[in-house]
Amino acid sequence: MERQLPKNVRQIGNVSDSPKIYVEDYVDTFFAGLCEKCEKAGTDPMGAFLVGDIQNGEDEDYVYIYGAIQMHDLKMSDKEYVIDEAAWKNAYEDCKQYFEDGEMLGWFVVHPGAPLIPEPETVKLHKKSFPKKNTVFIMKDPVEKEETYYVHKMNDLLEIGGHYTYYEKNPCMQNYMISSRKKNGASASETVEDRAAKDFRSLARKRSEHQKGRRPGSLMYAAGACVILILVIMGVSLFNSFDRMKSVQNTLGFLDKETVASDGKTSEETTDDGSVPTSAEIEAVKGQTDADSADENKTKEESVSGQKEDGKDEKNENPENSLSESNDKKEPEGSDSAQGADEQTIGSANGQDGVYIVEKGDTLAIISRKIYGDLDHVDTICKMNGITDGNLIYIGQKLLLP
Repeated sequence: MERQLPKNVRQIGNVSDSPKIYVEDYVDTFFAGLCEKCEKAGTDPMGAFLVGDIQNGEDEDYVYIYGAIQMHDLKMSDKEYVIDEAAWKNAYEDCKQYFEDGEMLGWFVVHPGAPLIPEPETVKLHKKSFPKKNTVFIMKDPVEKEETYYVHKMNDLLEIGGHYTYYEKNPCMQNYMISSRKKNGASASETVEDRAAKDFRSLARKRSEHQKGRRPGSLMYAAGACVILILVIMGVSLFNSFDRMKSVQNTLGFLDKETVASDGKTSEETTDDGSVPTSAEIEAVKGQTDADSADENKTKEESVSGQKEDGKDEKNENPENSLSESNDKKEPEGSDSAQGADEQTIGSANGQDGVYIVEKGDTLAIISRKIYGDLDHVDTICKMNGITDGNLIYIGQKLLLP
């Protein structure tokens, strides 16, 4: 069955040579365990059979090693490795039990102090034991942890510059590793961890410690950011408040100017319809007032003269009636002088107690003329009664007179 190239791989060394060798990570972990055992045991070598399959492509050949079976006894005869029949028999049995479809396509040797270059006897042993093309021989130093890969091609063992380590679910190798641990007296509860899992856990542990170390700094950074944000918000609020206060101040200044202008306007005379009279109209009103005053004085003089001629006493009990009768005699009905006298009499009666009740058609100018005979008391009446707009008086309103 044709195998798909693994996606999760790690390159080790230069992999430009052919064939391309892929070693599953559990197998690599098993090799590391053999190195530790060999280093503790002493000078004797240890070995394992490689299990996998070879894929021949059009342009490239691929070797997949997904299993390893430990040799029960790897002996040395001078400089030559010896694999006896018992070792082969046990290897085939384990391969059939744990790697049903696997093929033994090479071997692995870890030997303290031995050079990582195969002796001629070793090359002969490999050719005899694994005569198929592209079978693999691996040598590793347990102390330095250095390793060298060789491939059987062109009737020799040729060194390969590099290989791939790939990661995938490998229950066959896991079960074999657990079984071998039990046979060697390891605890049944002991689990097998591949290098990738160890590396991942180690990386996660380092990240966790790094995050713990950064946590106080992160909290300080967050607190500082919050303080800066609060200060910015307060600054913006104060700036907006300043703008609003400035706007209110400008509005109050504008209203104050309007009030002053309105007060200035009330000092001017107004006509009956509320409009501001012209200078000609004001002069006409003043002239009429002077004429009315002259007529009134003339009437009073004539009345006094008439009383003297008739022999009446100057101290009349009802001088007002005498004045009224004299006016009736001297002035015809409907004349301007008579109307002025009537208005003066009514004005005196209305405002004689210091309080004037606004009548129909009254304005502040008319009231000033009625009470004082001129228009100079308009401002005083406004100020005394708190009036800012002289046009806003109404019939029946009581005005205090200065």
